Amino acid sequence: MRRDYGGEADLQDLQRFAQRIWSPGSRWHIGDLAWNLGQAPTTAAGRPMALWRIGAEPVAWGWLEAPDELALLVDPARPELAEQVLDWAEGVTSAPPTVTVFDSERHLDAALRRRGYSADTEGPYFLAHRRDLAVLPGVPRLPAGFVVRPVRGEADLTRRVAVHREVWHPSALTEERYRTLVRRWPYRSAFDVVVEAPDGRFVAYCLGWYDEVNRAGLFEPVGTLAEFRRQGLGRAAGIAVLRAFRDAGAETAVVYARGDDAYPVPKQLYAALGFAPHARTVSYRRRRGRVSG
Repeated sequence: MRRDYGGEADLQDLQRFAQRIWSPGSRWHIGDLAWNLGQAPTTAAGRPMALWRIGAEPVAWGWLEAPDELALLVDPARPELAEQVLDWAEGVTSAPPTVTVFDSERHLDAALRRRGYSADTEGPYFLAHRRDLAVLPGVPRLPAGFVVRPVRGEADLTRRVAVHREVWHPSALTEERYRTLVRRWPYRSAFDVVVEAPDGRFVAYCLGWYDEVNRAGLFEPVGTLAEFRRQGLGRAAGIAVLRAFRDAGAETAVVYARGDDAYPVPKQLYAALGFAPHARTVSYRRRRGRVSG
């Protein structure tokens, strides 16, 4: 049933699995997987990953994002598989890993507690935000000479990568990794929106991912250069992507942002865009050693 993740050959199967079990309370949208795995779909050394299948259909997934941090997906109809994912992860780590899930993923919360993991709500965490797309504002007027628009393929690639790298410095994103990303499902340039300054630089952006089955869009990632913040540029890019989602048939949009007080600005931006929080991440930890029973 379990086998090691096969890189590019398994990526779309994993995304289709996430799509099949997705709800607004799910931690992993197909866009998260595209962004996190689509740039370099072969598993990196030291970051093992595995898929569990019944027949040809994926039913669980585990990924050691870091040597001691486990990400997982488990079909809510097969919650017992969480034990198998934890068995695997604990077998390849030196100590039980930290496992982070949304508090709305009840089947995972129950499995982790049965295993002897305890919730830690004291450290940094992320909030899942959601908004309905039935009524949206127009894209606001920008300062003179600024333009909000979708990217235009290879002609924009260097500037598109440059703005991301500056916002998220230090960043692993390269032009070659971005070329790989944009060739993969479900990337669409209509949801990759930038704000272009009068001097030609891209100074803000919002990358969106659309799940047409669940009619839900995701922002991942979003950024504005420090010197251009508080001018409404990030909000303009976000509204443009929300409107593109709705034009494509979306009914809802989601985004994740730090919820703790150390990073207040992103959640303020999303509140200004009409998003409201509905779930949060919880990290689970347990002491070394197996729990019997």
